[in-house]
Amino acid sequence: MELLQLQYFIAVARLEHVTEAARSLHVTQSSLSKTIQRLEEDLGVPLFDRVGRKLRLNEFGSKFLRRAERALFELEQGKQEISDLSSPEHGTLELAVTAASALPYILREFRKNRPDVQFYVQMLTTQEMVTLLHRGEVDFCLSSPSIHGDDINTQIVFFDPVLVAVPKSHRLAGQDSVSLAELRDEWFVGVKRGYGTRDLTDSVCQSAGFLPKYVYEGDEPARLGSLVEAEIGIAFIPSTASNANDHIHYLHVEGHELVREIALLSHKSRYISRAAQEFREVVVEYFAAMAAGEK
Repeated sequence: MELLQLQYFIAVARLEHVTEAARSLHVTQSSLSKTIQRLEEDLGVPLFDRVGRKLRLNEFGSKFLRRAERALFELEQGKQEISDLSSPEHGTLELAVTAASALPYILREFRKNRPDVQFYVQMLTTQEMVTLLHRGEVDFCLSSPSIHGDDINTQIVFFDPVLVAVPKSHRLAGQDSVSLAELRDEWFVGVKRGYGTRDLTDSVCQSAGFLPKYVYEGDEPARLGSLVEAEIGIAFIPSTASNANDHIHYLHVEGHELVREIALLSHKSRYISRAAQEFREVVVEYFAAMAAGEK
C-alpha cells in the first residue's frame, strides 16, 4: 500500500466524484481511477459503490477512510514537528474563524514578536470550521459559538454581548436599551444562517415569539455596519465588532441573555508548534485585557 494511494483515496472519498477529485489533485481521471483500483485490489474489497462518475463510499470505504485520515494526519504532525525543531523562528499558522472581529488586532500583536511566521486564515461557517477541526487541518479556530467534542480542546476566552445597531435617524436611536418585542416589525441586515451570531440571535428572537425579517443576508460580517449606516436595516452586532461611528447607535437588549461565547479551539492530537503556543498566549492576553476594559 502506497502513501499516494491513501492521498488519492481520501480526496475521492471526501468529494465522491472522480472528475472533481482529479481536478483538486491536478492529475488525470484515468490515473486517479487506476490508483483507486489498485488500492481496492490490495485490500481485496471495493471501497465505493459506483454510479457513472459519481461514487459513494460503502461500508468498507467508510471504515477505511477513518484509518487513512488518521494515518496521514499522524504523518503530517511528524512533518510539522520536525520543521518546528529545525527552524523554530519560522513556521506557518493555519487558522479558521467564525468570530473574526478581533482577529486583525490579535494578528498585529502576534506579528510584533513573530514577524517571520506565515499565517493562513479562513472565514467559515460553524459547520465548515467543525469539519476542518475534526480533521486536524487547522492549528486553532477562533469560534463563536464554542464547540465541544472528545477530540477538541475548548478554551472560552471571552463572553461577548450582542448589541443592536441602528442608524442615528432611527426611532430607537434615543434609547440606551431595547426589548426584543420592540424589534418584531423591524427589517434586519445580517449574515447567513450557519454563522454563530446569526444562529444565536435567531434562536433568542424565536424564544421571544418572532423571527427577524432580513432584507440582506451575506458572508461578510464587517459589511453590516455600512449597511446600517446606509439605513438599509438594523443589525445584531457583537460588542467586539462595534466601533465608534457618528451615524450608528448601539443598544443593549433588555431581558434576554444575548451573549456569545468566543472560544479558542484545537484538535487534541494536533502538534502545537512554538509559534502556535505563542499565538494562543496572545489570544488569551488580548481578551483578558478586553474583559478588564483595557481594549
